[in-house]
Amino acid sequence: MIRELCIAGATSIALACSVPAYAGNTLIAPGQRVLVARSTLAVTPATEWNKLGARPGTNGEIWTMDGDDLNKITFYGGIIEGKTLFRQVDKRNRPLPKVSSTILMTDIPALLENSYRIALGTSLMSIERMEPTRFAGVDGINFTYSYIRQGEDLHRKGEARAAMIAGKLWMITYEAPQLYYFDKSLAGFRQIADSAGF
Repeated sequence: MIRELCIAGATSIALACSVPAYAGNTLIAPGQRVLVARSTLAVTPATEWNKLGARPGTNGEIWTMDGDDLNKITFYGGIIEGKTLFRQVDKRNRPLPKVSSTILMTDIPALLENSYRIALGTSLMSIERMEPTRFAGVDGINFTYSYIRQGEDLHRKGEARAAMIAGKLWMITYEAPQLYYFDKSLAGFRQIADSAGF
């Protein structure tokens, strides 16, 4: 059943972000150090996760336990200046915001919010809390957010950690429906985010 949910979730991401769904999800075993998002960022999960074949962007990677509509972690691995978090949906009429090497830490949540508003077509999104934290060994930001996708009534919550390192954006986000699923895997996300390093 988890496999079917993962495939369904991968399809929804592919449609939402215009990402081709690449065949082949990969099981990530607990306790092993894993490089993520085609980058040098590594994490060590304490529990088993499924890495989806679909990617939100060139330097992105998605993990899930129950299917990405129910819970997902997205890794953004060193996005350079001038690049976007996701592949462009409609570059001419609705261009996605681009990463700047001089972005302020407090502007990273707005970058994610503006990207979601365009890529997912959601007008109902809010950043709820921001605070400084350590992420991947450097000073970073921890923030929470919530949103409702266009055409849905389901409230989703998210938590993220991010930092700018050598002019590149590094970020890990976790999202799930507010009811039940968000709390179910939140501790797993936090453990993975705590383990992040180079």
